[in-house]
Amino acid sequence: MNGSHDRRRFLTLSAKLAGLGLVALGTRRAAAQALDDYKALVCVYLSGGNDGNNVIVPLDAERYTAYQRARGDLALGAQALLPPIGDADGNPYGLHFGLEALHPLYEAGELAFVLNVGTLDRPLTRAELRAGAAAPTNLFSHSDQTVQAQTGMATPDGTGWGGRLLECFGRPDSLAAVSVSRPALFLRGSESGGNVIPPGQDLRLAGMSFWPAHEAQSRRRALDRLLGLDGGNPVRRAANRALADGLALGDTLAAHPAAPSGRFPGTDIGRQLREVARLVRVRAGMGPGRQVFFCSMDGFDLHSAQDWTHWHLLSTLAQALRAFHDEIAEAGLGDRVVAFTQSEFGRTLQPSGSGSDHAWGSHHLVLGGAVRGGIYGEMPTLALGGPDDANDRGVFIPTTSTAQLGATLGRWFGASPAALAWAFPTLERFAARDLGFV
Repeated sequence: MNGSHDRRRFLTLSAKLAGLGLVALGTRRAAAQALDDYKALVCVYLSGGNDGNNVIVPLDAERYTAYQRARGDLALGAQALLPPIGDADGNPYGLHFGLEALHPLYEAGELAFVLNVGTLDRPLTRAELRAGAAAPTNLFSHSDQTVQAQTGMATPDGTGWGGRLLECFGRPDSLAAVSVSRPALFLRGSESGGNVIPPGQDLRLAGMSFWPAHEAQSRRRALDRLLGLDGGNPVRRAANRALADGLALGDTLAAHPAAPSGRFPGTDIGRQLREVARLVRVRAGMGPGRQVFFCSMDGFDLHSAQDWTHWHLLSTLAQALRAFHDEIAEAGLGDRVVAFTQSEFGRTLQPSGSGSDHAWGSHHLVLGGAVRGGIYGEMPTLALGGPDDANDRGVFIPTTSTAQLGATLGRWFGASPAALAWAFPTLERFAARDLGFV
């Protein structure tokens, strides 16, 4: 790294990783599975609560009329919807016109939509909820629902479902769990916490690159020897291990500098996905293994000015994801990498002024060469106070749990049924354990 600020950030991160090595999270790792190929999962987290109601809209006359009636001024007219797509039964749907860059991928069979996904410990109906059945705690809280979305459980245990999937294949290496955004619970396993790699940085430690080269190498060897001296102290051992892992990661990144690519937009999410594409190429070139990535976009908490702002956000997302898809396909890894969206919750079907409020279930997209394009899951009944509404504002009770979404990706990832049952403890309560989109 260059600069005292970057150095402090690196050392702070190392200390956090060291701390993770000392915490017993109460989760026993699944038996490690052998690998003979490479695969990666890329989570793009839409912070704030993405309005899935306007991402994909049913266009048959009855449901579209109900949608317009309930959404009021937030309803998308024909001019704001892309050419219709169809589900397996021939029902027409329209995509938000901000997703124009991704529309061809649906036609190519490499984009899927998973409907009405959210945190659930077990299937739940409106009647059961109104009769007093327990729902996940603090449903409309950004912080609580972010934790639940990233852990895949309504009762979190301190690990993320991405980190647990990785641990099905043994102890993750330094490139296995990577955030290109910020530290993410999604990546945390029972024995590891992942790394944060800011786009465009190689993480080299300051003071290790100077002339003559042999003097710099002597300094590095001295530091490596110091990291082997822990005096039997477990705190020092964990801190030394974290710093040593960070140094090794810096060496790896420095040996594989980013190649220029004008394909990616210069947006924050574009830079994040460009870095993910680089790290995919690096790790895939090393042989069999697994990677899980975390990216994020802010700004989806649209209590007002939703019309234009949501278009801008979705357009920015779609352009970056399309660039990523094309870059990965060009590298010959299209069927080895799957990207998907997550968000802490959806938005109310009923508008609130020029925006919408916090809700529950939402719709998400999955893309990649291994994806079976289509529309999966169940579209809720678009009626305020209807059979899928948790209250009377269009707060949809999820019909697909985060565990089902994650387990479907996990099966493609190569996790065995026993490993998936360990990674997603609530999965056994749901009839469909593989949604079929990969």
